[in-house]
Amino acid sequence: MSDSTAARGISNSSMNIWKSLRGLPRDIWILALASLINRTGTMVLPFLVLYLTQDVGFSPARAGLALGVYGLGSIIISPLAGKFSDITGPLPIMRASLIGTGILLFAFPYVRTFSGVIAITLAWALVSECFRPATLSLVASIVTPAQRKPAYALVRLAINLGMSVGPAAAGFLAARSFHWIFIVDAGTTIAAGIVLIAVPFAITKKFASEKEYHAAERSSSDTSLFGDRRMLFFLGALFLTGAVFFQHEGPMSLFLVHDLGLSPAFYGGLFTINTLMIVFMEVPLNSATSHWPHQRALALGSFLFALGSGVFAFAGGPGMIIMGMVIWTFGEMMLFPQAAAYVAEIAPASRRGEYMGAYSLAFNISFALAPWAGTVMFDRFGARALWLSVFCVGVISAAMMTQVEAGVVEAEATTA
Repeated sequence: MSDSTAARGISNSSMNIWKSLRGLPRDIWILALASLINRTGTMVLPFLVLYLTQDVGFSPARAGLALGVYGLGSIIISPLAGKFSDITGPLPIMRASLIGTGILLFAFPYVRTFSGVIAITLAWALVSECFRPATLSLVASIVTPAQRKPAYALVRLAINLGMSVGPAAAGFLAARSFHWIFIVDAGTTIAAGIVLIAVPFAITKKFASEKEYHAAERSSSDTSLFGDRRMLFFLGALFLTGAVFFQHEGPMSLFLVHDLGLSPAFYGGLFTINTLMIVFMEVPLNSATSHWPHQRALALGSFLFALGSGVFAFAGGPGMIIMGMVIWTFGEMMLFPQAAAYVAEIAPASRRGEYMGAYSLAFNISFALAPWAGTVMFDRFGARALWLSVFCVGVISAAMMTQVEAGVVEAEATTA
């Protein structure tokens, strides 16, 4: 998006958070509500390894393998789910994903054999992870190009509000019985699906009117996503940013507890800081910067990830760690809504789901590889070498983000 076009699409009044949110279509608020309900019940995945070792009796290695199978399933399904959403529209995929996931979660605690757990975990991943690419595609279809960053930020706000409740509540439920986390997670997932089924979306009329046109456009296209150099370059930069981001899943806890002697409670408290910043600051931040060119916002977000991680290399106590987390969180707030908005801009309208599937795939591969690689490096070379290396990777990613190419700005459209 060019500066001049953005300036036409964003008035000064949109700098106000509440005015920018009031301008979003009703469909976005329905989607945000469903996301909030769904994420409020997010309990099973964060506690999966603990459940399998303590309740089912698996070894840590087998429990870790089950979690790895979930990651493998997400890698497999992301591009396929995106393509399916282009054919059917995102909403049918999202509704089926939520209802199907809820049914699988209800059944999960009754499966106790290793082979059975692996099978149902893979099925759970394949059904559950269909939701994300379809959601990203739906947001882009509902709002105008100028509204995309605030819209993605609003949906992330709903997700983070839910995530601030779900895993914390799961700890209390698991202390009573692990069975309860499956019941609550399944119930909220199905409830979110019912919201998407019961509440009519105005955008469905638009999907119906454009379905044949988009089908013809896809069939006549002589290029694939792999022929889009802009997208491939961006995905490469995004993978490197994901490698920085996902260090919090592996070596970060080891660094804080083993090297600095901080408590696990401090590690958990960092994510409370992260969530509170996102809840209160992400929407206004993205409203205020919605007129920025993609390169500036993407590069700054990636660099803040790198800088926050680099601070950890020189941390000797909680103060520097908190400072690094604050910087890191600003990177998260800048990058993720901007990245989704960028993909929505460069994707052909008839293949937006396919592009969002590739976007999700880049993050899923980072999630599969980065925590393991970081943990190995931490173990062999120590914390300072790890965080300085992560900083360098983040700087390379930020430099690449300055070179991403903008797409053709769409005409004002798509509010339902």
